[in-house]
Amino acid sequence: MLRLDKFLCEMNIGTRSQVKKELKQGAVTVNGETVTKPEYKVDEKKDRVAYKGKMLEYRRFVYYMLNKPPGVVSATRDNVHGTVTELLKDTGYGELFPVGRLDRDTRGLILMTNDGELAHCLLSPGKHVEKTYDVELEKGLSREDVRRLEEGVDIGGGRRTLPARVRVLGEKRIYLTITEGKFHQVKRMMEAVGNRVVSLCRVSMGGLKLDEALLPGEYRELTEEEVGMLKG
Repeated sequence: MLRLDKFLCEMNIGTRSQVKKELKQGAVTVNGETVTKPEYKVDEKKDRVAYKGKMLEYRRFVYYMLNKPPGVVSATRDNVHGTVTELLKDTGYGELFPVGRLDRDTRGLILMTNDGELAHCLLSPGKHVEKTYDVELEKGLSREDVRRLEEGVDIGGGRRTLPARVRVLGEKRIYLTITEGKFHQVKRMMEAVGNRVVSLCRVSMGGLKLDEALLPGEYRELTEEEVGMLKG
């Protein structure tokens, strides 16, 4: 059971004070009856709650897959650049945040949610969640370069990366799978073997694969199967 004002806040109707104002104005019904008291208890699984005539389906947490375009920062707010949260304003959920970060010039898969527990699990270093990147390089990799990347390389500051997986897709293109998220890690790994990243796209994270139907800047909700896979 939830207080009605808490239920409405979690459904993104507004802040606690805004919700109380809407209740006083008779904008909310529970099972067809107008309710004005914020402390009124509702069963989020059984009661039929409507706001201005529209039924509300209770969902505490939501999950979206975003194909991040270049030029956008992986943050909730920024004074200079556009943010990933601004791309999801039409969802109606104002408290979404990105799980992890991609550099401003990097594109690809970003998970957007309001589920802090899942985000912590996916980002925890001890979980070794795999992330795969489609990497276009300035020049091809030698067998020795691949061996070094797969064994781990020194990316400066006394930091050595954990073993990675390299799948060669073409002369200057690879899939690189890592289990860490150090600052500019992929770029620094390529620099460690005398190469340079021309373009970078994250194509998967924790088994979740970027939907090829999503154009840069587009997003969709995760399916129940995808959410279940991430929670594993």
